[in-house]
Amino acid sequence: MNASGKTIVIVGGVAGGASAAARARRIDERATIILFEKDEDVSFANCGLPYYIGGEIADRAKLLVAPKQLLERRFRLDVRTRQEVVSIDRQAKTVAVRDHGSGADYVQPYDRLILAPGASPLVPPIAGADAPGVFTLRNLEDSDRIKAAVEASGAKTAAVVGAGYIGLEMVEQLVRRGFRVALAELQPRILPLFDPEMVRPIEDDLRSRGVALCLGDGIEAVLTGPDGRARGVRLTSGAELEAEVVILGLGVRPNLGLARDAGLKIGPPPGGGIATNEFMQTSDPDIYAVGDAAEYAYGPTGSPLRIALAGPANRAGRIAGEHAASGKARPMAEVFGTAIVRVFDRVAAMTGLTMALARKLGREARSVVVVSNNHAGYYPGAEPITLKLVYEPGTGKVLGAQALGGAGVDKRIDVIATALHFGGTVADLAGLDLAYAPPFGAAKDPVHLAAFAACNQLDGLADFVEPDADLAGVPQFVDVRSPAEVAEAPFPGVDRVINIPLDDLRDRIGELDPAAETVVSCRTGLRSHVAQRILRQHGFNRVKTVTGGAMIRRRAWRGS
Repeated sequence: MNASGKTIVIVGGVAGGASAAARARRIDERATIILFEKDEDVSFANCGLPYYIGGEIADRAKLLVAPKQLLERRFRLDVRTRQEVVSIDRQAKTVAVRDHGSGADYVQPYDRLILAPGASPLVPPIAGADAPGVFTLRNLEDSDRIKAAVEASGAKTAAVVGAGYIGLEMVEQLVRRGFRVALAELQPRILPLFDPEMVRPIEDDLRSRGVALCLGDGIEAVLTGPDGRARGVRLTSGAELEAEVVILGLGVRPNLGLARDAGLKIGPPPGGGIATNEFMQTSDPDIYAVGDAAEYAYGPTGSPLRIALAGPANRAGRIAGEHAASGKARPMAEVFGTAIVRVFDRVAAMTGLTMALARKLGREARSVVVVSNNHAGYYPGAEPITLKLVYEPGTGKVLGAQALGGAGVDKRIDVIATALHFGGTVADLAGLDLAYAPPFGAAKDPVHLAAFAACNQLDGLADFVEPDADLAGVPQFVDVRSPAEVAEAPFPGVDRVINIPLDDLRDRIGELDPAAETVVSCRTGLRSHVAQRILRQHGFNRVKTVTGGAMIRRRAWRGS
């Protein structure tokens, strides 16, 4: 018996389980803390695996966040690798364990049990899915197998199925290794969680780099050669893609078997994970759940949702470990699904609700889109950032945001994620005191500009139409760009365009009907806002602008 009389058993390592174990030890020095991990590695950086395969991370050891020896020596944890918990007896408060090294089975008692079983890659029930040369990426052993296949490949052809975060990171790294890559995605765009106009430039960039995009096309079968190895994939359209290496990045399925068999509550769809409270306790208060298999409170709706991201898993593990050790902890904060991905020179990030998700949930929402530089335009190296801010009409409460660009995208999304955490409004964003010097930002940051636009709408100074709005039949559509700009990039989806450059608008205002419903646009929305203000003060009471202008409209229209 240990001195404190408490045994904490943790099932699964990586982000949630390892964080729980370390926090529990820091809270209770005398507890017996046993960590079971069915694989060889306890705590590793699974988000870094694609970069190890591609060679950006050269040293495999760097991916081991907390090796077994460190956990045992520094935290005095009883770490049992290659040992799998196969069942839970809640009445007896024991777990049944299978030792894959020795083949022995045994029973381990617990006082508190923390489940961090994670999730498994989705593998469709198709012909050839288990053929040599077909891979999923979830742990270090997977990355070792993929890296070996990549280095041994002669034809250097690959197919990646699934254009989420992992899929795109693998495309980037395979191209970096000299592969000819095809990318298939069942949805009509890459990064399906984003609004369409926010990801079109990445699609264009992928094509320019020779990546064959097969969008709106799922996988039907893996094609194999006489030797049984993968030689390509066949899509539902009938198209065949040549590939020696096939990566299935179709998402993950939570490992719920242990919890379900033990009678723990599983949330209904769309959550579908192990139900937990604010201290990560399950329906059995002596059992906790964290990580990819657990549900969290999703901030924009307040409903339980499974969010398979490393950040929430680490924070949840910390809370569960403390509560299991002491019976108290600060509650788990709401999660907003904040995420970011780099694809070659472009970065896409999001937090909270998109407009597409708001519509799906029936949530009333408005959005504004601005295009502004990541730092002062006169300082060398300025790059544009497209920032889309989603907010609640009436209250101005921030609901979410998406950003696309290069340097500085993370900063803007993190600022807005912080506002979401504190229940902030667009007025709060407009008043933020953000750091400014020419190499880092601008006196009017993209966050400010988006918030200013939203405040203008709330204050009745402006109104907007969404980039994907149906504008056919609008009585009066005015494009305030120069004739050369209009000729180079016509505004799509309107029946008739009246082109009056902004600087000529006051002189030519008599050409317009002040009683007609009017929509104004320019390249990105800046000039059209000025035009809207001019028209409104000249008796045009039914005038709106296209948020994001023709640039964003062309991206959104392609997806409509």
